[in-house]
Amino acid sequence: MLSFLKKNIALAWAKKHVQKAEEFKRNPERDQEKLLLSLITTAKKTLFGREHDFENIHSIKDFQEKVSIADYEDLKPYIERVKKGQANILWTDTPEYFAKTSGTTSGSKYIPISKEAMPFQIAGAQSALFHYIAQKENADFVKGKMIFLQGSPVLEEVYGIKTGRLSGIIAHHIPNYLQKNRLPSWETNIIDDWETKVDKIIEETEKENMTLISGIPPWLIMYFEKLTEKHGKKIKQLFPNLQLIVTGGVNYEPYRDKMEDLLGGDVDIIQTFPASEGFFAFQDDHKKEGLLLLTNHGIFYEFIPLEEYGKPNARRLTLKDVELNKDYALILTTNSGLWAYSIGDVVRFIDKKPYRILVSGRTKHFTSAFGEHVIAFEVEAAIKATLEKYPAQIIEFHLAPQVNPEEGLPYHEWFIEFEREPGDLQIFKNELDDQLRKRNTYYDDLISGNILQRLHISPLRKNAFQEYAKSQGKLGGQNKTPRLANDRKIADLLEIYKF
Repeated sequence: MLSFLKKNIALAWAKKHVQKAEEFKRNPERDQEKLLLSLITTAKKTLFGREHDFENIHSIKDFQEKVSIADYEDLKPYIERVKKGQANILWTDTPEYFAKTSGTTSGSKYIPISKEAMPFQIAGAQSALFHYIAQKENADFVKGKMIFLQGSPVLEEVYGIKTGRLSGIIAHHIPNYLQKNRLPSWETNIIDDWETKVDKIIEETEKENMTLISGIPPWLIMYFEKLTEKHGKKIKQLFPNLQLIVTGGVNYEPYRDKMEDLLGGDVDIIQTFPASEGFFAFQDDHKKEGLLLLTNHGIFYEFIPLEEYGKPNARRLTLKDVELNKDYALILTTNSGLWAYSIGDVVRFIDKKPYRILVSGRTKHFTSAFGEHVIAFEVEAAIKATLEKYPAQIIEFHLAPQVNPEEGLPYHEWFIEFEREPGDLQIFKNELDDQLRKRNTYYDDLISGNILQRLHISPLRKNAFQEYAKSQGKLGGQNKTPRLANDRKIADLLEIYKF
């Protein structure tokens, strides 16, 4: 009876929420400008606001003239003062939390989350679920057990500010109505070693009525593989009532075939786009491609055409200026005090009514040793098209340039861990090369002009990427191996896993 009531309450809430959500789709361009000016007004008397003349900012144009694009290193001097407990630096108060992330050039990053921003982190995830429930007119998953593969919820304090991984912070804000159904236990969730943690999660979940599972694709796959190896069954055989997987952090598409094989049956997928800096978008229609951009969640967005990113006179576009099917570096101004902040993600709009995006890559994850500037969206689309023509199963891959081969012209080297290799690797390789050439004219020109030879594939042994991540202390949590690089730092370490 209780589960029946919970299901019907969830359905009623969902329908009401979706109706209200229609409001922010009506005039997002106007709402975004109002939001920016509101953020400016709130932060006028902060140190950052005084230094950047917020008193005289009255338009988006004023803002762009007075506030330059920033990365973490640019804001780090301010954040260091905030870490010491100083208020009124980037935002009016000290943050409610610091989300601690691993930076490649800056060491650990401390991303502020204000008391105003935290509710939007929770609301983004709730909205994704409510849209799903309303679309399906089905909330059966609330009757079963739900698992969230996440970082440890144990938080440290930095001058009185609670600090930890975003997923660990979020664990403290799971609504009460979900707490009884939530797994794993606190004792399991705080285990640091990821392999030990996954083993304990399996013990706690393998006999439960699992209906919702959430996590980033590589770690969902690790959990599912361990379950199937232990029981010799597909996931839908183990969890026949599994209805929904919620995922984010990386593009789901390259993992879809592997996930479908492990699941062994139909399970709905919702993709989301959360980060320490904010919850940006979610898949509002689980049957359609694209993520609905949340333009009313305390974040003002700017977009720099990817080909201009990093150049002195790069254009800073707003929603009204963007074009479909073009790649843009994502720039944020947030209600936690991040101002014109380059988060490092690249997005592509596929719809403008409402605004829907795909995450097409990272500004720092590309291959351009020869001027080709190949990005994640292109390589993932090339892989997908190749697999449709020559079936195989890929667990993970990494693309790096080989500038100084022992013989012949330079080339792109693809390190691929196959679950199932194609029937003819040479034919597969040639097709993959052709598909990439179709998507990147610069790469095609380099091949045609005999500057590069066609790509090479280096198959890796089973569990290569997991072993690599473990060797770098980056197994589990939100860690993910970059799929593209402009050097061979990762490639050289993957050499030992070749057959």
